[in-house]
Amino acid sequence: MSYETILFDQTDGVATITLNRPETLNAFNDTMIRECIDAFKRCGRDPQVRCVVLTGSGRGFSSGQDLAAVQARGQEFSIGEHLRQGYHRLIKTMVGLERPIVGAINGVAAGAGCGVALATDIRIAAEKASFVLAFSRVGLIPDSGLNWFLPRIIGQARAYQLAVTAEKLGAQQALEWGLVNQVAPMEKFQATVASWAQRLAQGPVLAYGLTKRAMNRAWEQSLDQALAYEAYLQETAGRSLDHREGVQAFLEKRAPRFVGA
Repeated sequence: MSYETILFDQTDGVATITLNRPETLNAFNDTMIRECIDAFKRCGRDPQVRCVVLTGSGRGFSSGQDLAAVQARGQEFSIGEHLRQGYHRLIKTMVGLERPIVGAINGVAAGAGCGVALATDIRIAAEKASFVLAFSRVGLIPDSGLNWFLPRIIGQARAYQLAVTAEKLGAQQALEWGLVNQVAPMEKFQATVASWAQRLAQGPVLAYGLTKRAMNRAWEQSLDQALAYEAYLQETAGRSLDHREGVQAFLEKRAPRFVGA
């Protein structure tokens, strides 16, 4: 299907979702949120999609919520309902997608755009990229999953600092704090993202998905529960074609050819 606010491409097992409202630095409106949810669900239904890349067009990843669109809706607008029906559905769809999602952070990721960026699994930042929690500037608290993701990734003290000061966190500092996996110069950014995506798409995608499920579940489990769930998922992985192929390739001293099943 065609989209109004995003671009969708699928090549060699990699689906690329590009936020495409460059005139607003890819600010989210209702249509973009809805189309992103649809695109991620589409990836989950398609066995040919083995990795997803999420990025932005133009100079930014996403400047967050389109405030002009919110203001146009007048006094009847409910922020809570907007979150529940929009961003919450998008974040949960991304976290629940059992494919690796590469966040290609090509520029600023602000507000809700930062929350969406942190819902990706591997984050590659361009050297000029930055992260901003701009909520306090307009008297709001962080949302779009940021209160869950950010303290877990960089610790509560640093997360709270970013929330209350609305300071811009540059790409290099984000790397040092563990917010991103790699920083690439602009001239190598696209190639770096493509290298990650191709490597993941050629890997044991079933195992990648089960790993994501295990790690997400472990946040809410005791050690005993996590160990039991880990054993359950490992049983599933151990019966897969990819496991058999991996062992056979190891014994034959060749590169494995994983099929994602």
